[in-house]
Amino acid sequence: MSSGAVVVDDGLDALEPSLESILSQRSLRWIFVGGKGGVGKTTTSCSLAIQLAKVRTSVLLISTDPAHNLSDAFNQKFGKEARLVDGFTNLSAMEIDPNGSMQELMAGAGEGGMEGLGGMGGMMQDLAFSIPGVDEAMSFAEVLKQVKSLSYETIIFDTAPTGHTLRFLQFPTVLEKALAKISQLSTQFGPMLNSIMGARGGMPGGGLDEMLQKMESLRETIAEVNTQFKDAELTTFVCVCIPEFLSLYETERMIQELANYEIDTHCIVVNQLLYPKAGSDCEQCNARRKMQKKYLEQIEELYDEFNVVKMPLLVEEVRGKEKLEKHVSILRPSPRFLTC
Repeated sequence: MSSGAVVVDDGLDALEPSLESILSQRSLRWIFVGGKGGVGKTTTSCSLAIQLAKVRTSVLLISTDPAHNLSDAFNQKFGKEARLVDGFTNLSAMEIDPNGSMQELMAGAGEGGMEGLGGMGGMMQDLAFSIPGVDEAMSFAEVLKQVKSLSYETIIFDTAPTGHTLRFLQFPTVLEKALAKISQLSTQFGPMLNSIMGARGGMPGGGLDEMLQKMESLRETIAEVNTQFKDAELTTFVCVCIPEFLSLYETERMIQELANYEIDTHCIVVNQLLYPKAGSDCEQCNARRKMQKKYLEQIEELYDEFNVVKMPLLVEEVRGKEKLEKHVSILRPSPRFLTC
């Protein structure tokens, strides 16, 4: 393998499809980017965000992956508040922590938090935490509420690996269950709890009622957004993979689940494609290209109605604005590539 830059060869098949269809669909508000870990989701997300920033008034890129690679990709620190990306006036980014949101909500219910509700608060907290995925659901609901108020034209989600992403797409159902359990408990024990707390001088800061109001507000937000997620004019999911068996398997699993959630997906980015020169004597390169070609043919056969975007194996890490811009130029014009 050479250590030089990617080379163009007119003798190779053109990598024709690009993400142009997403850029030209002005109605899109929510774009998810997901796939198996290590396939290049973050690089694809960042490149897509940069492209969209050129044709949209305001773009927000959100990482919901606990690994949080946005900061590394842009060489800039991001946190749970939206922050402008250096060198851009209309592209912002944020990284959210999918853990602990329910705990924060419980703790923030009134000045005394759930502790102010005594044993009843602990029981309600245990009930809430017993629902699988409730932390992620609450975290995402909080973000959606914030994002809605900020009114970005387009929001891109750099999601966690497949399993986490599929759980994360269940958040409306999860949060509904959490709210139903807590509301049920409140109905059953509320009068007694209020009586006890009244005898102690009242419930600090609204306590239970305040927490229930906050959860109801979040529920209304996610119900509205969930309707938008099922609208192909407003939402799409970009699947990212590499031409290997496990990645192809996870991509198929994801596409089937997305269909169950009624979320549009019509674009697949295949990364790390190797293009040896004609007549190359690199045995390893040729063998790997042969393997990749087999899986690439399977992808094109399985998803013949999809926009399959082919990306070459790059010879250097894509980090920083300058290299991301170069990656964008590869992703859009679709030239023909060599890597050795």
